[in-house]
Amino acid sequence: MTDRLPLAGLKVLDVASWIAAPAAAVVLGDWGADVVKIEPPGGGDPHRLNGATLTSVPKSPVNYLWHLDARNKRSVALDLKHPDGRAALDRLIGRADVLITNFPHPVRARLRLDYEAVRTVNRRLIYASFTGYGEAGPDKDHPGFDSTAYFGRSGISDLARYEGQPPGVPLPAQGDRAAAMGLTSGILMALLRRQQTGEGGLVSSSLFANGLWSNAIMAQAALLDAYLPPRPPRETPRSALANYYETKDGRWILLAIIDEERLFPSLCEAIGQPRLVEDARFATTSERRRCSGDLAAILDAAFGQRNCIDWRETLASKGITHTLIGKASDIPGDAQAAAAKAVVETDIPEMPRTIAAPFDLAGVAPRRAGPAPAVGEHTDAVLSEAGFSETEIAALKRSGAVA
Repeated sequence: MTDRLPLAGLKVLDVASWIAAPAAAVVLGDWGADVVKIEPPGGGDPHRLNGATLTSVPKSPVNYLWHLDARNKRSVALDLKHPDGRAALDRLIGRADVLITNFPHPVRARLRLDYEAVRTVNRRLIYASFTGYGEAGPDKDHPGFDSTAYFGRSGISDLARYEGQPPGVPLPAQGDRAAAMGLTSGILMALLRRQQTGEGGLVSSSLFANGLWSNAIMAQAALLDAYLPPRPPRETPRSALANYYETKDGRWILLAIIDEERLFPSLCEAIGQPRLVEDARFATTSERRRCSGDLAAILDAAFGQRNCIDWRETLASKGITHTLIGKASDIPGDAQAAAAKAVVETDIPEMPRTIAAPFDLAGVAPRRAGPAPAVGEHTDAVLSEAGFSETEIAALKRSGAVA
C-alpha cells in the first residue's frame, strides 16, 4: 500500500454550490487533491443549511450533508462581487490546476467567472463547468435540479412509474451524486489531455446529459422510434420472474431470473411446488409472459408464507438470482458495504463512518474523511500560500472582500 495518492499536489478550486459539482470536488480530494472551497462571507454555501431546511432529508444533530459534500476541503470566504475579492480569486486561479463551478452562466458573466475570462489568467487551468441542461441550446440558462433535469427531463421518472400511477418524486441528490462522477471523469480526462498538450481547457457536464446516460437503453430505443408500453402493475408484470414479492415478515425480495429455462424448475422447487413446471401456462418463456399475472399470484402466496431470511437461504441454495430490498436502516450493519469499502471510517468525531466514492484503486487507500470546514476557516492560510502578505490579508478583511 503506497502512501502517495494519485492526485497529490493537484490544486482544485471549488467555486460551486449545492451538491453535484462540489461532490466531484470531494472525489478529487479523496484521492489527494488540495480542494479549496470558495464561499461568500457570512453564511457560506447555502448547502450548509440544507440538512436543517430541506423537508426531504432525515434530520440529525450532525450536519452530515455538509460533511459528506465538503470533507477534507479548505474554506476561503471571498466576496466575489467586491473588486478586491474578485482580484484575490484571480491570484488563486493563477496557481490552480482545476476550477469547478456550477454558477448560472449569467452569474458567471457578471463575476467575470466565465471560461473566456478565467483562461486569460491561467492557460493551463482545467475549467470544469456543470449545468442543469448543458452549455448550449434553448434551455442552457434554465435552473436545474436532479429531480427536474436528471430524472424528469431524461424520461427516468416517467419510465419508472407503474401504468396509471403518477411519477414518483426521486430521493434527494440521487442524480446529483451520479452526475458528479460524470464530471469527475471529464476532469481527469482533461488533465490527461493537458499532459499531452500543455494546455488547459473547458470540460463540461450536466444533469440532463447524465440522466440520459443513465437512461441510455430507453433513450437509444426512442431514437430508433422503439417504445415500451407503460410499466404494468406489479400484480401483472411483464415477467413474474423479474418482480418483487413480500415475505411473511414484511420485507420484499426481488427476483431477477434471466435464464428462465434453467432456473424456473429450481424456483418451483424452492417454493415447494415442483410440479408447477408441468403447468401448461408456464411451460415456456412466452407462456410465462402471457400468464404472468397467474404466476405472480402463485409466487405472492408462496413468498407470504415464510420470513425473508428463510427465503434468502432457500433461493441462494438453488442458485436463484435475487436480493432483499434493503432499507436505509440496514446499511449500518451491512458487512458487505464495509468489506467493499463503500462505507468507510472517518476522522470526523461526530460522524465516524461515511460513504466512499464508488471505486477502489488497488494498492492505494484514499484519504480518510476529515471534518468539513467552517466558513472562511482557511482564508488566511490559503491566501498566504498564494503570496498574500499579512498586510494585504488584513486590508482585504477591512474592506469586506474576504473574511
